[in-house]
Amino acid sequence: MIRRMLVFGATGDLFGRYLAPALAGLIEAGQLPDGFAVTGAARKDLDPAAFRDSVAEDLARYAPEVSEEARTKFVEGLDYAPTDVTDDGDVARAARTLGEEPILAYLALPPGLFPDTVRSLAGAGLAEGSRLVLEKPFGQDLQSARELNALLHESFPESAVFRADHFLGEQTVQNVLGLRFANRVFEPVWNREHVERVEIVWDETLALEGRAGYYDSAGALKDMVQSHLLQLLALVAMEPPATLGEQDFRDRKVEVFRNVKAPAGPEAEKKTVRARYTAGEVEGSEVPAYVEEEGVEPERSTETFAEVTLEVENQRWSGVPFTLRSGKALGRDRREISVHFRPAERLAFGRNTEDPEPNILRLGMDPDTMSLDINVNGPGDLFTLERVGLDAELAPQRPSEYGRLLLAALGGGSMLSIRGDEAEECWRIVEPVLRAWREDAVPLLEYPAGSDGPAGKDPQQKRGDRT
Repeated sequence: MIRRMLVFGATGDLFGRYLAPALAGLIEAGQLPDGFAVTGAARKDLDPAAFRDSVAEDLARYAPEVSEEARTKFVEGLDYAPTDVTDDGDVARAARTLGEEPILAYLALPPGLFPDTVRSLAGAGLAEGSRLVLEKPFGQDLQSARELNALLHESFPESAVFRADHFLGEQTVQNVLGLRFANRVFEPVWNREHVERVEIVWDETLALEGRAGYYDSAGALKDMVQSHLLQLLALVAMEPPATLGEQDFRDRKVEVFRNVKAPAGPEAEKKTVRARYTAGEVEGSEVPAYVEEEGVEPERSTETFAEVTLEVENQRWSGVPFTLRSGKALGRDRREISVHFRPAERLAFGRNTEDPEPNILRLGMDPDTMSLDINVNGPGDLFTLERVGLDAELAPQRPSEYGRLLLAALGGGSMLSIRGDEAEECWRIVEPVLRAWREDAVPLLEYPAGSDGPAGKDPQQKRGDRT
């Protein structure tokens, strides 16, 4: 396992809120090797002591569940190197602070800085066995993703590149594999003969929260659908891999993406929705309209709500719609994969009995839950039906999703990394939608902050599902 880590962008929110707590948690669990050390690198002119103080404050705020002893041990192992990632000499000096061992270079940076940083690292003389982690988004469109892949492969083998998506570290996401492939009751009905539709939803009460610098240039489609939600689609739709080794697993995901038909032209208007929030109230707090948030450029027409319905054109899924949806500043958090099965073909309870509602399997994320909606006999009249849910709440995951990704990256595994061709396929899928939206072929709707989204676009309200 790699014992040295260099984090570019270490004074940013990603390191303080997610990476540092994950690393401190791994130290507490005894999952990092002795002598593990981290150097933070960023433009800010700080001395190591000031950097350590700042990280200690972040850990107290974002990782209070980690013992003070583990937090202190992590902070004491930190160093800092003021670094301009576009300067080859700065990058090489930052890498040298970690000695001659292989390092894990983590690019917690805006995607526009990836190419310069990769070039600088390529010339820094890293020890054999070093690896690079690139945070999403990987590129900003298909062409830039191809160019970044080409640049990486000029100097590093694919096995040394870890394209991170923390969704792949989520416990419930990984449980999709166990649910499908370790339970005979599900896999035989996991196909178009029995499944009517699949919905993958990541709705947040969270508004912009000061992220205009990144979010206003990305929007919900790039930020959530292109990366995270397409990964969930792949796990739901993939064929059984021969093994859960990185080659077999990622091959199966790429097969899914290659079979995805993206809505283009007139289809985009029918199968996609874009919207942004106006002023409203979320959980008792007033939220300004998106266009009034600090740092937002209204003329960009950035969406805060995106919904895209895709088709996987293969024998298993042909004709089954996969709806991917994500929105900000909504009335409630709802993060789930829901598999809606087709209705029972015939009911033996008599003509006057209402048709039974279809079964729905739900996998909730954050918190991790699992439920199955089924029909049973009513408590009074045996010839009536009652809807019940078989519910389970899963124990909190250990380590965290970022902890899992870091262990994989440090240990040399790539199962939880997005492969180069996979990243390009995800951009291929969303590019026709992005084009249609840029051309205003799909209207930009509005919804009040704290609502269920654009009028008539909440799938559960529209179809009367159990909430």
